[in-house]
This record gives sequence, C-alpha cells and structure tokens, in this order.
Amino acid sequence: MITFYSYGSFFGLPDASPFVMKGEMLLKLAGLPYEADTRGFTRAPKGKLPYIKDDGALIADSTLIRLHIEKKYGFDFDRALTAHQKGVAWAVEKMLEDHLYWVMVYWRWMVDENFERGPKNFFRRAPALIRPLICKIVRNKVRASLHAHGIGRHNDAEKTELAGRCIDALSQVLGDNRYLMGDQLCGADATAFAFIAGGLPDVFESPVRDQLLAAPNLVAYHDRMMAEFFPAFVKLRSRAQSGG
Repeated sequence: MITFYSYGSFFGLPDASPFVMKGEMLLKLAGLPYEADTRGFTRAPKGKLPYIKDDGALIADSTLIRLHIEKKYGFDFDRALTAHQKGVAWAVEKMLEDHLYWVMVYWRWMVDENFERGPKNFFRRAPALIRPLICKIVRNKVRASLHAHGIGRHNDAEKTELAGRCIDALSQVLGDNRYLMGDQLCGADATAFAFIAGGLPDVFESPVRDQLLAAPNLVAYHDRMMAEFFPAFVKLRSRAQSGG
C-alpha cells in the first residue's frame, strides 16, 4: 500500500496545496490504492509535500511521483495524446506550476486579510506565545522566495496581468473539451484541476479568483473534476452554501 503524505483539507479543498492535490489526483488517475497521512511534513525528504512511501522508497515532488508511477507501474498518463498534445500538456503544467503558482502564493500569503483567513490556520498547533513570531518568520521566507523567483518584484497590477495571461491560455487550451486535452483524461488534468481548485476558494479575495470565475469553461471543468474525483467536497460545499 502506498502512503501519501499531505497537509490535509483546508479552505474547503482536499488539500491546501495545489501540488498535493495534483499528487493525489495522479494516484487516482492511475487507479493505485493508497492511504493518506497528514503527519509526515517534519520527515519530508525535501522539506515539502507531497511525497509518497512505496515499498520503503520515498518519492518526493509531485512530478517525480508521476515519473515513479509511470516507471514502476507501467502506467501511461498520456496514452490518448498525440506527440503534439503531449508537448502542449507539459507546457501547460509548467506554466501553472512555475508561474501562476507564485502569483497565487503572493495573494494568499502577502495580503494581510487573506493570510489571516487562510495560511495563519497552518500555525494553530504552535504555542500561542511564539505563534506570532513563527508566522512572521515564515511569511518573511515566503516573501524572500517570491522576490527570488521574480514575481515578487512586480506590482499588483503587473502580477494580475501576468496571471490573466496564464488563465486565458488555460481556458483556450481547454476550450469545449470535457478534459484538458479532449475526451480522455491525461496527466496534465491532475495539475490543471489542482491549480484551478486552489485559486477558487472564496476565503481568498484575489484577482486570480476573479479571473478564474470569469472563465466559465474553467469553472465547469473544476466542478466536473471535483464531482468525479472528490465528491465528498462537493457535498460539503453544498451544505455550507445552504447553511446546513
């Protein structure tokens, strides 16, 4: 049995991290049985989640988890795609992971109101006396990472414009398809779903959320994927909206 290490559910999502949601989606797409463990962060081989334990081997990073599944289990996530489609799908994944992700991080972590409603909850287990200090240290590290990446050097209008280009490109690639590249699932669906889901929680007010909501095909895709792979969270959201 594979053990999948995650943060756990936050903000009405299967996981707070798009990368963790992507990793879990890959396991689901491959049809591999697994058990989730939310206590593995301090033992994470690369200091981040997700990672898996499979027959004693630790595989860290969502993309390396995909490669592991492909090599060990012989599962071809992109078996239905042409060579051209495979190239497009991979490029879309990296656009989301290495570009849009950082804009999402900025709005979650650097905007005080969003931080108070969102990431601050990650530190609830820290002793109350030192919790503010821990929050400040971690936010400073996030700010430094944003600056090193380059996104943190842009003003809000520039970040918004760059995010909008990503979201529009994703919407154009999806078009009227049921799944990202057509009528059958592929590996990039794990990433596309995870990042759309990560940008939509109403706990965060951001241009990214507004831009996603303005793309009806992305919202519909998100809803289909959530219902297909995480139906429990559709029910939770429905109860929350109805006040039940």
